[in-house]
Amino acid sequence: MLARLKSEIAYFNGIRRALSRTTPIGKNPTRTFCDLAEELAQRYGDRVALVSERETFSYAVWNGRANRYARWALAKGYKKGDVVCLLMANRPEYLSIWLGLIRAGLTVALINTNLAGAGLAHSVNIVSPRAVIVEASMVPQLDGASAQFTGKPEILVHGALGNSGAPRIDEIVEGLHDSALTHDERVPLNIQDGALFVYTSGTTGLPKAAKITHSRMQRIMYGFSAAMNVKPNDRMYQCLPMYHTNGGILAPGAMLSAGGSCFIRERFSAKEFWSEIVAHQCTLFIYVGELCRYLLNAPPGPYDSAHRIRLCVGNGLRPDIFATFRDRFGIKNILEFYGATEGNVALFNFDSHPGAVGRMPSWAARSFPVKIVAFDVEQNVAKRDANGRGIECGIDEVGELLGEILDDPNKPAARFDGYADPVATSAKIMHDVFRPGDRWFRTGDLLRRDTQGYYYFVDRIGDTFRWKGENVSTTEVSEAIATFPGVLEVNVYGVQVPGKDGRAGMAALVVENPATFDLKGLHAHIAAHLPSYARPVFLRFRTDLDVTGTFKQKKMSLVAEGFDTTKFGDPVYVDDRAAGAYAPICADFADRLREGSARL
Repeated sequence: MLARLKSEIAYFNGIRRALSRTTPIGKNPTRTFCDLAEELAQRYGDRVALVSERETFSYAVWNGRANRYARWALAKGYKKGDVVCLLMANRPEYLSIWLGLIRAGLTVALINTNLAGAGLAHSVNIVSPRAVIVEASMVPQLDGASAQFTGKPEILVHGALGNSGAPRIDEIVEGLHDSALTHDERVPLNIQDGALFVYTSGTTGLPKAAKITHSRMQRIMYGFSAAMNVKPNDRMYQCLPMYHTNGGILAPGAMLSAGGSCFIRERFSAKEFWSEIVAHQCTLFIYVGELCRYLLNAPPGPYDSAHRIRLCVGNGLRPDIFATFRDRFGIKNILEFYGATEGNVALFNFDSHPGAVGRMPSWAARSFPVKIVAFDVEQNVAKRDANGRGIECGIDEVGELLGEILDDPNKPAARFDGYADPVATSAKIMHDVFRPGDRWFRTGDLLRRDTQGYYYFVDRIGDTFRWKGENVSTTEVSEAIATFPGVLEVNVYGVQVPGKDGRAGMAALVVENPATFDLKGLHAHIAAHLPSYARPVFLRFRTDLDVTGTFKQKKMSLVAEGFDTTKFGDPVYVDDRAAGAYAPICADFADRLREGSARL
């Protein structure tokens, strides 16, 4: 009862703070983040705002440099709503560039710096930009994609690039003034205007460009600043890619909007993580789940508990390492949350309940309409009753999480602004779920809810598969395997087997010492922790696992390769139930299965 009361209080206080900071946004529809940045620069001036190994910006410098980029865009004759793509590594200048461009009325597309070729060309083409600003070191990868551009955006380089002759945007803006824009220079903006395009990760297909309005941007910044109770003396450690919401909007924006500061690292390093947090006196950091796993897999160091971290915030910290991570690094408050860049569903785990992605008390449900509805994994469609309506899941039943779409000015968080592609936007909306004419945002995630209102992530739709007539959650299987000694990373997926319905489970593993790894012990561990149908039929041992820029595991190539060792050189083992062990398979195993001379 005491734990329940503490949870209720934590949730109430967190939501109260968030509402107190986000409600004023809607009351002044012309006060955008651009206006706030000016106010912050006037209020805090020379106080440090953004820190990195490349440069350190005060509030005044950050905002002043943004004015230079705004004047450049205005001088080019760009109009409100025009798009400019930004391809640049993490650094404070990144924030000045997009702030300046949106101040001039443009929408800035934040391009994934890991993309090349067709994937990079797709991300540029779907937003039809007037220009692309590219960091000098990334010009070769942009050149490799430019032949596939459907338009002819102007290319501007940031930084030295030999004798290429391309215009250097960093040199151009140095000749422009950093003072506040005059009345005649200002572009009229409101909070429903577009500000950014942030791309989905593209783990199961080509990325989609999600629209981020001025309203959504500020709600993210203010909301998380309140949820973390940020104070001016707080400093965030930020090493996630700035082309995504967590690294580029949430982390720096939550700090800047409250007068704090943000240390920006170009990319994550498990080796340097804690020492830099100590050196830069950080009090907060932002994570994604796999980042936490990498930190746990790193050897103990002198800075593991010498830090001043009071809270960390992020998503994807799985139940199998939640307590271990908290205890090893002495972090009292872990603010796990659930949400999508473009979505209208936000859940917060304010009381650091292990394994939960958030909580929604019954008394708050009316204000934040979310539902879990039954989903047919095999047919890949939501289940409907005899009247064609959605079927709400009961306690601990697994289904897809939905958020009701409302165009209500009093409930701005319930909006869904969609993507650059109208077809992609339409695909994320479910109609007539509980009553005629209602609309719900499809998260694409399977979750369950317990009796206390805690929500738990189960799997991504498309990752869950059926085997022996049962649904298999890849997340559940991964967590069971990950707890076995010596296992560093796991990626679970389903593969097709000749002559079999459904898909058989397969796990790609990275282990600490392949030569001494206890394979027989792993078999016994899996048998003890998973039902028969969920146990992986195949194991594939790898030296590393492919991940996206935000550390999400990639599955598509693994699924395509299956267990056919003629397509790769990794050792593969098959479950030999009779021997109670995993046995190595021969090169022609797939052919023998097709012929019927081998059986599972």
